[in-house]
Amino acid sequence: MLSHSTKLASIDFSTAADAIFICGGHGTCTDFADNAVLKAAIETMYSSDKIVSAVCHGPVSLPQCNKPDGTPLVKDKVVTGFKDSEELAVQLEKLVPFMLETKLKELGGKYESADDWNSKVCVDGKLVTGQNPQSSEACAAAVIGILSA
Repeated sequence: MLSHSTKLASIDFSTAADAIFICGGHGTCTDFADNAVLKAAIETMYSSDKIVSAVCHGPVSLPQCNKPDGTPLVKDKVVTGFKDSEELAVQLEKLVPFMLETKLKELGGKYESADDWNSKVCVDGKLVTGQNPQSSEACAAAVIGILSA
């Protein structure tokens, strides 16, 4: 099925989706940071009052995004993502484009976290973020909860 998946650029996010769920993993640090197609999808979803969700390293896609008024998408939003201390623990801090926790805070995000390797999900309106792999299930459940409301 993956060999015939739909390209992100071919989806009209203003009408074709109610939510976007951006997965994590270190590969996303290369694929999702500074990705114009993903940026456009996220900004379209956010400005259409649809759910934008990201877990673990998936939030590396958020710093490139802005609200319709031009401010950073995460500014004044309660968010989480892979903690700096977790990145240091796996010794990959030199391979990521930026330390996610630090970047979210620099952009004005109200960063929250649990202890390392514990689940933490933040929901701020229709922006849903999860801290680490342990947060994946709870992050997806939060998205489903908003869709079901």
